[in-house]
Amino acid sequence: MVPPPDFETRICAPQDIITRAVALARPLVFTNGVFDILHRGHVTYLAQARALGASLVLALNSDASVKRLGKGDDRPINTLADRAAVVAALRCVDLVTWFETDTPLELILALKPDLLVKGGDWKPEAIVGAREVQGWGGSVHSIAFAHQRSTTDLLTRVRGK
Repeated sequence: MVPPPDFETRICAPQDIITRAVALARPLVFTNGVFDILHRGHVTYLAQARALGASLVLALNSDASVKRLGKGDDRPINTLADRAAVVAALRCVDLVTWFETDTPLELILALKPDLLVKGGDWKPEAIVGAREVQGWGGSVHSIAFAHQRSTTDLLTRVRGK
């Protein structure tokens, strides 16, 4: 029998994140998002986020959380389990977890990352958890898009609209 792929060990339930994150090298980078249909913009962003620190924790919106974002009735296209597996397979991602709430603030407070990172469409001061991370001496970064891509635009093209 073939063992499960190694990347599956990087998927971590929220209740286990603190225990697992203790073993990660610091400075710890935290980011979050949907990451529904992975594209070049996503992987470039994640690699750049990881380059800011020694390890990267990626928190995914749960399927219910994605629905509440209003991205469309059929979103997410990929289930949480599938999205987690795909991003966990990326070399730049050290741990993948998820959150059921509208924001990842609870995870940020629990993990106390050294760096909080979001994409260029976010102003640093508007990033959820920015004040708290800066309060314990961490930094907040908004990474400019190197490639103008979006899952919504990709789905529009695929659907021929």
